[in-house]
Amino acid sequence: MSEDQSVVSEVVEAEDVAIEEPVDEDADAPKVSKREEALNNEGEIAADYLEELLDIADLDGDIDTFNESGRAHVSVITDGDVLVGKEGEVLDALQELARLAVMTETGHRSRLMLDIAGYRDKQRRQLQDLAADAIADVQNSGEPVRLSPMNPYQRKIVHDSVAAAGLSSESEGEEPRRRVVVLPKA
Repeated sequence: MSEDQSVVSEVVEAEDVAIEEPVDEDADAPKVSKREEALNNEGEIAADYLEELLDIADLDGDIDTFNESGRAHVSVITDGDVLVGKEGEVLDALQELARLAVMTETGHRSRLMLDIAGYRDKQRRQLQDLAADAIADVQNSGEPVRLSPMNPYQRKIVHDSVAAAGLSSESEGEEPRRRVVVLPKA
């Protein structure tokens, strides 16, 4: 081997050893989409806002945030129903205030969902049971079943349950007396 070839060989070997790839410390971290990041931000803004309210009112509660079905969710784990109110009225008002806090901070309308003391989860289960009863009635009688008036959130839960059972439903009437009608198969 000539002297020039020996030098080239040593340089190539040296380059193989000396080259280091930059390490991406976040390579193993799950990739978060911009939408997911925006939802995380909404949840954090709402959680901070609600934490301040709890402090001002001298109330205890732990706050959890998560994303589900394209929405930020905030859950306040607490004893007592003072933050829920009669038929969820206080909860609904706090949810709107949290949405306004998010909109003020981000400039975008939020579809954030707030649950306090498991009220919405319990309500969802009750509405799914109500829908199941209405579905059974429609299947047995072949006649439409009209449910009691509900707010839009409640109606959506019923519509989703009816659709999952393979039937159709529609809303009729005007707010606040708007109701779900479960229809028989055509």
